[in-house]
Amino acid sequence: MNLSTAVRERIVDLCKEKNMNVNQLAIRSGINPSTIRSIIKSRCNTPTTQTIYYLCIGFDITLSEFYNSNLFENLDDD
Repeated sequence: MNLSTAVRERIVDLCKEKNMNVNQLAIRSGINPSTIRSIIKSRCNTPTTQTIYYLCIGFDITLSEFYNSNLFENLDDD
């Protein structure tokens, strides 16, 4: 799995875990819903650290909690 896929899957997993949809996450994080959908739909493969940070605010977690997932272990280089 590459980093982009891991980030995408982590966002989807956290939405399920927090019982949130994209619009709710967008409101809580201050990010445009289309930006979040672009990440989830693989149209944006390189979300910035700042975007991830604001998503974390929306999820009410820290950056370290975001990356504390098995998804980020053994990533491919591509």
